[in-house]
Amino acid sequence: MNVTPERVREEYEFVRDRPIAPLITEVRDGLGELFDTDVAPVSAGQYRREVDVVFADGDRAVNVAALVAILRELDVAGDYPGFVVDEQLGRALAATVAGGQPLRTLAEATFHYADVHVHGDETEGAGLDDLDAALAAGFQTRLPGWEWRESASPFAIHPE
Repeated sequence: MNVTPERVREEYEFVRDRPIAPLITEVRDGLGELFDTDVAPVSAGQYRREVDVVFADGDRAVNVAALVAILRELDVAGDYPGFVVDEQLGRALAATVAGGQPLRTLAEATFHYADVHVHGDETEGAGLDDLDAALAAGFQTRLPGWEWRESASPFAIHPE
Protein backbone atom coordinates (compact mmCIF):
# COMPACT_ATOMS: atom_id res chain seq x y z
CA MET A 1 0.00 0.00 0.00
CA ASN A 2 1.26 3.43 -0.91
CA VAL A 3 -0.20 6.21 1.26
CA THR A 4 0.13 9.50 -0.55
CA PRO A 5 -1.48 12.86 0.18
CA GLU A 6 -3.99 11.98 -2.54
CA ARG A 7 -4.81 8.67 -0.83
CA VAL A 8 -5.27 10.47 2.50
CA ARG A 9 -7.75 12.81 0.78
CA GLU A 10 -9.65 9.82 -0.69
CA GLU A 11 -9.90 8.18 2.74
CA TYR A 12 -10.90 11.52 4.30
CA GLU A 13 -13.78 11.84 1.82
CA PHE A 14 -14.80 8.23 2.44
CA VAL A 15 -14.81 8.73 6.23
CA ARG A 16 -16.58 12.09 5.99
CA ASP A 17 -19.34 10.61 3.82
CA ARG A 18 -19.99 7.55 6.06
CA PRO A 19 -23.33 7.67 7.91
CA ILE A 20 -21.63 7.36 11.31
CA ALA A 21 -23.55 10.00 13.32
CA PRO A 22 -26.62 7.76 13.85
CA LEU A 23 -24.33 4.93 14.98
CA ILE A 24 -22.55 7.27 17.41
CA THR A 25 -25.91 8.29 18.87
CA GLU A 26 -26.98 4.64 19.14
CA VAL A 27 -23.73 3.76 20.93
CA ARG A 28 -24.11 6.75 23.26
CA ASP A 29 -27.70 5.79 24.06
CA GLY A 30 -26.64 2.25 24.94
CA LEU A 31 -23.68 3.37 27.03
CA GLY A 32 -25.83 6.00 28.73
CA GLU A 33 -28.27 3.30 29.75
CA LEU A 34 -25.48 1.10 31.07
CA PHE A 35 -23.92 3.94 33.07
CA ASP A 36 -27.19 5.60 34.08
CA THR A 37 -26.43 8.92 32.41
CA ASP A 38 -27.70 11.00 29.53
CA VAL A 39 -25.29 11.51 26.66
CA ALA A 40 -25.91 14.07 23.95
CA PRO A 41 -26.70 12.75 20.47
CA VAL A 42 -24.40 13.61 17.56
CA SER A 43 -25.56 15.22 14.32
CA ALA A 44 -24.12 14.51 10.89
CA GLY A 45 -22.73 18.06 10.87
CA GLN A 46 -20.92 17.56 14.17
CA TYR A 47 -19.44 14.32 12.89
CA ARG A 48 -18.24 15.87 9.62
CA ARG A 49 -16.70 18.86 11.41
CA GLU A 50 -14.79 16.53 13.73
CA VAL A 51 -13.60 14.45 10.74
CA ASP A 52 -12.24 17.73 9.36
CA VAL A 53 -10.36 18.34 12.63
CA VAL A 54 -8.86 14.85 12.68
CA PHE A 55 -7.71 15.01 9.07
CA ALA A 56 -6.34 18.56 9.47
CA ASP A 57 -3.64 17.04 11.70
CA GLY A 58 -1.37 15.55 9.04
CA ASP A 59 0.42 13.16 11.39
CA ARG A 60 -2.88 11.75 12.64
CA ALA A 61 -4.47 11.89 9.17
CA VAL A 62 -1.91 9.62 7.51
CA ASN A 63 -2.31 7.01 10.24
CA VAL A 64 -6.11 7.19 10.23
CA ALA A 65 -6.14 6.99 6.42
CA ALA A 66 -3.87 3.93 6.38
CA LEU A 67 -6.01 2.09 8.96
CA VAL A 68 -9.20 3.02 7.11
CA ALA A 69 -7.75 1.80 3.81
CA ILE A 70 -6.71 -1.53 5.32
CA LEU A 71 -10.09 -2.11 6.96
CA ARG A 72 -11.92 -1.19 3.74
CA GLU A 73 -10.03 -3.89 1.89
CA LEU A 74 -9.84 -6.51 4.61
CA ASP A 75 -11.79 -9.71 4.13
CA VAL A 76 -11.18 -13.21 5.37
CA ALA A 77 -12.99 -16.25 4.01
CA GLY A 78 -15.50 -17.29 6.64
CA ASP A 79 -14.54 -14.18 8.69
CA TYR A 80 -13.82 -16.01 11.96
CA PRO A 81 -10.15 -16.76 11.24
CA GLY A 82 -9.65 -13.03 10.65
CA PHE A 83 -11.47 -11.99 13.79
CA VAL A 84 -8.31 -10.99 15.64
CA VAL A 85 -6.79 -8.84 12.91
CA ASP A 86 -9.93 -6.81 12.24
CA GLU A 87 -10.37 -6.33 16.00
CA GLN A 88 -6.78 -5.10 16.35
CA LEU A 89 -7.11 -2.74 13.43
CA GLY A 90 -10.49 -1.46 14.63
CA ARG A 91 -9.17 -0.81 18.12
CA ALA A 92 -6.14 0.98 16.70
CA LEU A 93 -8.31 3.16 14.46
CA ALA A 94 -10.69 4.10 17.29
CA ALA A 95 -7.73 5.00 19.53
CA THR A 96 -5.96 7.02 16.82
CA VAL A 97 -9.09 9.03 16.09
CA ALA A 98 -9.75 9.67 19.80
CA GLY A 99 -6.28 10.93 20.66
CA GLY A 100 -4.17 10.68 23.80
CA GLN A 101 -5.00 9.14 27.15
CA PRO A 102 -7.51 8.64 28.69
CA LEU A 103 -9.56 9.05 25.49
CA ARG A 104 -7.47 6.45 23.67
CA THR A 105 -8.36 3.71 26.16
CA LEU A 106 -12.00 4.77 26.29
CA ALA A 107 -12.22 4.59 22.50
CA GLU A 108 -10.65 1.13 22.45
CA ALA A 109 -13.15 -0.12 25.04
CA THR A 110 -16.03 1.57 23.22
CA PHE A 111 -14.93 -0.08 19.98
CA HIS A 112 -15.74 -3.49 21.41
CA TYR A 113 -19.18 -2.29 22.54
CA ALA A 114 -19.90 -0.73 19.13
CA ASP A 115 -18.53 -3.73 17.25
CA VAL A 116 -21.03 -6.17 18.73
CA HIS A 117 -23.83 -3.84 17.59
CA VAL A 118 -22.60 -3.31 14.01
CA HIS A 119 -22.96 -6.00 11.39
CA GLY A 120 -22.34 -5.62 7.69
CA ASP A 121 -24.13 -7.65 5.11
CA GLU A 122 -22.59 -10.66 3.40
CA THR A 123 -21.55 -8.64 0.34
CA GLU A 124 -19.20 -6.47 2.42
CA GLY A 125 -15.70 -7.35 3.49
CA ALA A 126 -15.13 -8.42 7.07
CA GLY A 127 -13.32 -5.18 7.92
CA LEU A 128 -16.07 -2.74 6.93
CA ASP A 129 -18.27 -3.27 9.99
CA ASP A 130 -15.17 -2.96 12.19
CA LEU A 131 -14.34 0.24 10.34
CA ASP A 132 -17.75 1.72 11.13
CA ALA A 133 -17.56 0.57 14.76
CA ALA A 134 -14.09 2.11 15.07
CA LEU A 135 -15.18 5.43 13.58
CA ALA A 136 -18.20 5.52 15.89
CA ALA A 137 -16.09 4.69 18.94
CA GLY A 138 -13.28 7.12 18.15
CA PHE A 139 -15.45 10.06 17.18
CA GLN A 140 -18.01 9.58 19.94
CA THR A 141 -15.12 9.70 22.41
CA ARG A 142 -13.74 12.95 20.94
CA LEU A 143 -17.05 14.77 20.67
CA PRO A 144 -18.63 16.65 23.57
CA GLY A 145 -21.75 15.35 25.24
CA TRP A 146 -20.47 13.36 28.21
CA GLU A 147 -21.19 15.21 31.46
CA TRP A 148 -17.89 14.17 33.06
CA ARG A 149 -16.00 15.92 30.26
CA GLU A 150 -18.00 19.14 30.47
CA SER A 151 -16.36 20.44 33.66
CA ALA A 152 -12.90 20.56 35.18
CA SER A 153 -11.60 17.38 36.73
CA PRO A 154 -11.73 17.29 40.52
CA PHE A 155 -8.33 15.58 40.38
CA ALA A 156 -6.49 18.48 38.75
CA ILE A 157 -3.72 20.05 40.84
CA HIS A 158 -3.31 23.79 40.55
CA PRO A 159 0.08 24.80 42.02
CA GLU A 160 0.08 28.11 43.87
